[in-house]
Amino acid sequence: MEIGIWYPASGPSSPQRLGLFMHDVVAASVPPQGPHPLVVMSHGTGGDFTSHADTAVALARAGFIVAALTQPGDNWRDASRATRIEERPKTLSRLIDYMLGDWSGLTGIDRERIGAFGFSSGGFTVLAAAGGRPDLTRVAEHCAAHPALFDCSLIQAKPNTAIGTWPDLHDRRIKAIAVAAPALGFTFDRAGAAAIRVPVQLWRADDDEILPAPFYADAVRAVLPVPPAFHGVPEAGHFDFLSPCAEPRVVPHICASRRGFDRTAFHQRFNGEVVRFFRQALPR
Repeated sequence: MEIGIWYPASGPSSPQRLGLFMHDVVAASVPPQGPHPLVVMSHGTGGDFTSHADTAVALARAGFIVAALTQPGDNWRDASRATRIEERPKTLSRLIDYMLGDWSGLTGIDRERIGAFGFSSGGFTVLAAAGGRPDLTRVAEHCAAHPALFDCSLIQAKPNTAIGTWPDLHDRRIKAIAVAAPALGFTFDRAGAAAIRVPVQLWRADDDEILPAPFYADAVRAVLPVPPAFHGVPEAGHFDFLSPCAEPRVVPHICASRRGFDRTAFHQRFNGEVVRFFRQALPR
């Protein structure tokens, strides 16, 4: 797997380009001594490990070690397995395995304080990894009623016939999750969400053109057994949860926000709230 790792470091930082994004990092730093909490990240369909670089940096500056993966078969270079949604929680667990078992800085990780952040398909991923069991038989009815929605168009183009009964993919090492604009939120009912007992922070873009209300974040909010820390973001679009782009005109459908919405200003608040949530949910 392709992964990116951010961690606390001392010394002067400098801006560095990472894919579509910029972030400030300390060059030639070494992994810190522990114990530090770990947050793993899962990007949305067609993204990669860089998609939430500024959020990763904010967490690292706050004392977290952060690891983000590029989902095999569901990234901007390779979409061949974009609807194999059952593979995503397994891959996230493999990332945790690597960080705790093979990464050179593993002694700096507090194994009892592990959180997960996910956006869009990554939001679905962390819900499933935290114990959620979706009912994918709901997809047919949903897409019959809403065939033009992004998830339905994707499923029509790349049907997944491999899924029957959802397997047990609960990774009990994950103690808290932050979820932004979760894909397939409507596939969770109360029974399917009953095992999600960790603290949840849930974000909705109020003008989400890709996964519009009320089928996604709202559907998840309605069935979680413990009420989440919920945030609706007025005038935000789906991709406003991605890091602000270094050159918005290069990929405008991802990087450009609606007129009047300041993604950079929003991310200052968003990142602050994500940091605050994980500090509270993963206490020493």
